[in-house]
Amino acid sequence: MNSSDLIVPARNDRMLTVEQLRGRILDGSLDTVILAFTDMQGRLQGKLLHARFFLDSVLGHGTEGCNYLLAVDVEMNTVDGYAHASWADGYGDMEFVLDLATIRLLPHRPGSAMIQCDLAGTNGASVRVSPREILRAQTERAAAHGWKALAGTELEFVIFNTPYDRAWDSGYRDLEPANRYNIDYSILGSTLVEPLLREIRNTMYASGLNVESAKGECNFGQHEIAFLYDEVITTADNHSFYKTASKDIARQHGQSITFMAKPNQREGNSCHVHMSLRGKDDDALVFWDEERGARSALYDHFIAGVLATMRDFTLFYAPNINSYKRFVKGSFAPTAVAWGIDNRTSSVRLVGRGAGARMENRLPGGDMNPYLGLAAMLAGGLYGIEHELPLEPETKGNAYESGAPTVPSTMHEAREALAQSAIADEVFGEDVVRHYVNYADVEIAAFDAAVTDWELRRGFERL
Repeated sequence: MNSSDLIVPARNDRMLTVEQLRGRILDGSLDTVILAFTDMQGRLQGKLLHARFFLDSVLGHGTEGCNYLLAVDVEMNTVDGYAHASWADGYGDMEFVLDLATIRLLPHRPGSAMIQCDLAGTNGASVRVSPREILRAQTERAAAHGWKALAGTELEFVIFNTPYDRAWDSGYRDLEPANRYNIDYSILGSTLVEPLLREIRNTMYASGLNVESAKGECNFGQHEIAFLYDEVITTADNHSFYKTASKDIARQHGQSITFMAKPNQREGNSCHVHMSLRGKDDDALVFWDEERGARSALYDHFIAGVLATMRDFTLFYAPNINSYKRFVKGSFAPTAVAWGIDNRTSSVRLVGRGAGARMENRLPGGDMNPYLGLAAMLAGGLYGIEHELPLEPETKGNAYESGAPTVPSTMHEAREALAQSAIADEVFGEDVVRHYVNYADVEIAAFDAAVTDWELRRGFERL
């Protein structure tokens, strides 16, 4: 890497340039640099480097990690079926390609900074099955039309006063929620856990995220912190960092946070995704016809594309067995593949006018990998535009009772929809589709082999 490659502007004035990072390392205020990428499960993985070693040996030359990191299950077990990495190929290395626009301070970890990375093979070629690369491929598709994609993710979580270690030791039974009743929009409910919420908000802001607000939700101890929309890769980077850092902060408070789609029998954790297109260079409106004061034809095609691909791409929105437990009628988690204007019962909700015109995809849960979910939504919308798909009539009233097609109700069903999707092969590539179909196969096989608490309670004595 030559010196000109290191001159990259920071995304905003709370993030660091390379020279600012170098200065803080040399004056001793930073001693740790974390290099992180997002894996298939949406988790940040990587290395914690001594800052001076990073400066002397890694900044200009890079570092590596085992390619099995994109070919494991949630438990980090090596599993069969991946073309990307296997025992037969010896589990070689991937290069961490530093994105020097993502250097952020970690106020909750004094003396530390983080850089998010792309992945490349040892031959220098990008790793196509990497979630960040999958999203980048769709942004390049949009750019070829002269557009950029903007998105915001609204991510819910449940707070427990039970620390992570105790929750693990108890088998995640009898956890103590941070609120004992429904605190949706309750100021009192939020202020009861404000020490944690405040530190998360302030840490995120100091780390380069643009924080909007915090509010209570319906499940006991459930909350949401919202962030300003941005270009899709920035939003996905921020989303991944936020999930990791907020869990770390909760641990420091002696509490725990879960983003599981359905952590208990009450309301699940959603991740509503707002998206729009703008002119790549001039920020021109794409989704709105200013002369008519109405949606543009391109916007309608985009909506139609998201709807047409929703069943095929559900695995990218709902990537875990547990994800499908959230799809319950009357729960504000959608079951109908339908759209409506400001209609929270449909999977696609249209909101805003003019520059604020955007679509909200209500299908994803809190466990969504942000790169994959945003890539699926953008890919579907672009497919609708490129093929000029007509927009079906609006669903008015209760979409749960509309008779519209429904989203897959199990991971088995979602796996089949993706595996058989000619559209998915076209927009993502067969190699990417096969990789994530295998991901689903691994999870389904593990779950089908598990003996659950439900089975024991029903069958231990009575059967």
